[in-house]
Formats: sequence, structure tokens, C-alpha cells
Amino acid sequence: MGKLVNTNQHRGHNEGHFRLRKDGRWECQFTLPNGKVKSVYGKSRPDVRSKMDEALGKAKKGIDLKGERQALEHFLSTWMEESAKPKLRPSTIKSYESYIRLHIVPALGNTTLGDLTAQDVQRFLNGRTKAGLSPRTVQYIRAILRAALGQALRWGYVERNVAALASPPRQKPKQIATLSADEAWRLMDATRNDRLGLLFATALYTGMRQGELLGLRWPDVELEAGTLRVRQAVQKIDNAWQFVEPKSANGRRIVPLCEPALEVLMRQREQVRTMRQHADMAWQEWGLVFPSAVGTPLDSSNATHHLQRQLAKAGLPRVTFHALRHTCGSLLHQEGMPARTIMEILGHSQITLTLGTYCHAADAMFDEAAGALARALGGGR
Repeated sequence: MGKLVNTNQHRGHNEGHFRLRKDGRWECQFTLPNGKVKSVYGKSRPDVRSKMDEALGKAKKGIDLKGERQALEHFLSTWMEESAKPKLRPSTIKSYESYIRLHIVPALGNTTLGDLTAQDVQRFLNGRTKAGLSPRTVQYIRAILRAALGQALRWGYVERNVAALASPPRQKPKQIATLSADEAWRLMDATRNDRLGLLFATALYTGMRQGELLGLRWPDVELEAGTLRVRQAVQKIDNAWQFVEPKSANGRRIVPLCEPALEVLMRQREQVRTMRQHADMAWQEWGLVFPSAVGTPLDSSNATHHLQRQLAKAGLPRVTFHALRHTCGSLLHQEGMPARTIMEILGHSQITLTLGTYCHAADAMFDEAAGALARALGGGR
């Protein structure tokens, strides 16, 4: 080892204190804008000078130099506990934790926030696609990482959100499955006396999400006013039922009830009274509009499978429970309802979602538009 050499002669302002250590490395000690002293190390004086300049530049921009050196795995754990969990629904929390544990941490967990680049994230996303994950799943993973690094940016740990700079895989437009008006009528007719037929009919008449329907309680149904209030949804997390807030602020809404919908809910009220009598001491009162045989919430997967069995019996297309909600929105659009009205009934968070989902021009509308232009411009005169 060479002896320690002090090379600070003629050192200028903010140039730091340079020295050659006994281990052969160079060290530069300098003061940050907040008054704290920091040291950087390297193989040469220019190397440590570059590191000092970089650290000073970041500090002047408000970057937390200690925060940026933490591993991504450690940061994600902190972010989930302090930022994400207080705002997310239980099912979303469970989903985030699963994707972080199975995909993000194994690939990027040991990388520090300051070293993580957009290229790293892009390579990671491409790798997940090559591994066979669907574009939608890879987009979801990117969204989780983007949300986390967005918080890191706000906390001053990074200069930019590198996940936002990485491109997600392209997703082919997915054709939304719906029932036609005739098919919806056939479903309601075929399940008129089925134990869940009134649930299916209410889904078609209101466009409510499955969790919202299964979490609907009688105090939120105002039959005389002809409305119901969506205040919560029900979810089963780790074998325990939980009532959660709607997906967005617009999810808390008042839904108008047409006359047939009112009749359906009045029949359901009588059906629940009968169920309560049959269950006797086994009944658990949750106040639900669509309870199980003993008053507890219905299992969502069981309701979906029952729907698909009834569709098959009626010779109707196989669709998911969520398709009943889409059917309601599609029929409202076909009947000429404004996008804003559809948005408010369905509880969409943004009108662009409503427009992109339902408001596609049909061939007849194109013909009508062409005719209107011909009339406006004189029909070729």
C-alpha cells in the first residue's frame, strides 16, 4: 500500500477534501447544502470528483441521497405500508403484493432506486412478455411499479420516474362481451323462478358491478323514490367478508330504477323474507338484498358459475357476470342516452372510459351521418 497523500493544495470552493487512502482508493469529503458531510470513493481523483459533482447536483435538486441508495425491494415494502395500503381496497392490496413478490422483486429487487434506469424496466417488461404473461398483466405490473416510483419521486428519492419512461406492451383491443336486448330478455325469462334470477335482472337493469350488488343492503334501496344508493361493495379476503368503498369517488352514486327494476326488487324483498323463515335459527342478518340461503354474502364465483349454467340451459352465449353490466351500458347507448348520463349511472371514474367502452358508431349511424352531410351540402347540386 502507498502512504496516505493529501492533495488539497489550492483547493477551490466546493471542491471537497481529496485524499489518497492507504487501500489505494481516492476519497472526497464534502459538505452538502443541508450542512451534512458526505464522502465518496473511487479509483482516481477525476472519478471521485465526478461522483461529488453528481451528488451535489442531486442534493441541490432536493434528492434524498440516502433514500436513493435503498434497494427497490426495501422501498416497495415501505411504499406498500405507508402509502399504498391506506388508499387501496383489500383485494387490490393482495394483488399488488402478489405481483411484487412474484415478478418485480426477483428481477429488480436488489437494484437501488438511484441505479434503476428506464432501460432496466423496459428489459424487465420485455422479459415478462417473453415469459408468456399477457400484455394486460405486464401493463398491470408496470402500473404498480410506476405508482411506486411516482411516490419515490414525490419523496425526493429519485429525479424521474423511470417506469413511466418504459413502454408497456401493446394490447389488442378486446371486444367487450355483451348480450343483445333480445338475449337479455331471454335470460330474465329463463331465470324468472331461479334462485338468482332476480340478481341477474337487477344487474341488467342497473349496470352495477357484481361486488356492489352482492354488498347492496336494504337501507340503500328506496323503492318509493325509485332509486338505490351504491355505498359499498363486498369482497372475500382470506376467507373473511369485508365491505369496501366503491372503486372510485364516482362509484358512490344514486342509480335510477325503472318500473320493471322496482318490481324485481319488490319480489326479491319477499324472497328474502321467505329465505329468512326457512333458515330459522341458522339465519345471519346482514341486511343484504341478495344474501345466501343463511343471510351471509353470496360467493361471487358461485354466482358467476350459476349464471353461466343458466345461460347454457337457455341456449345463450357464455359471458361473465361483468358482461351484464356491459350489456346495461351498451343498451343505454343504443337507446340514445348521453355518455355523461351513462357514466353517472355506471359510476365510471372518467367519461373517456364510457366513451371508449360503449360509444362506438354503428353502421346505421355512419349512414345517417353521410345523409346529413349530403343534405347540408346540397346533395351535389
